[in-house]
Amino acid sequence: MKTLVVGRITAVFGVRGWVKVHAYTEKVETLCSYQPWLIDTPAGVKPIQIDEWRRHGESLVAHIAGIDDRDIAQTWCGNDILVEKDKLPELKSDDYYWHQLEGLSVVSHYEGEQIRLGTVKSLLETGANDVLVIKGDAESIDREERLIPYVDQFVTSISMVDRRIDVIWDPAF
Repeated sequence: MKTLVVGRITAVFGVRGWVKVHAYTEKVETLCSYQPWLIDTPAGVKPIQIDEWRRHGESLVAHIAGIDDRDIAQTWCGNDILVEKDKLPELKSDDYYWHQLEGLSVVSHYEGEQIRLGTVKSLLETGANDVLVIKGDAESIDREERLIPYVDQFVTSISMVDRRIDVIWDPAF
């Protein structure tokens, strides 16, 4: 079972078994459509069912089914919420989940040359656009870390078959 971290139970909320949840999904409500939640605990992955939830500011509060005690709810806090990757909805052909881009090689086509910059280590969400975090590796021009805006101006193509992202980026940056 391949899983992906989609959120985290952060704290208790009230005294009746509710918890605060920080979602890593673009739309926080999406998190509640993945049931049961798989919780990554020190004792292993355990499923829990959420029977009620609501938005609370930028995050969620949720009630764990069968738990009506604050102290018991507290035992779930600080744990990641996982989802099986195959349960994620299909995207349009030119859209990608961040986890699909992580690990792809990045090649810059700059001034007529092809220069390997490294691999996608992660992505950052900014107010304006997402940013690829590229880490140099043994096959790249250097071992530097680069931040490349994930926009059409710089990212020219993505090939999942070749596990490669082509960009227009000055390697000196």
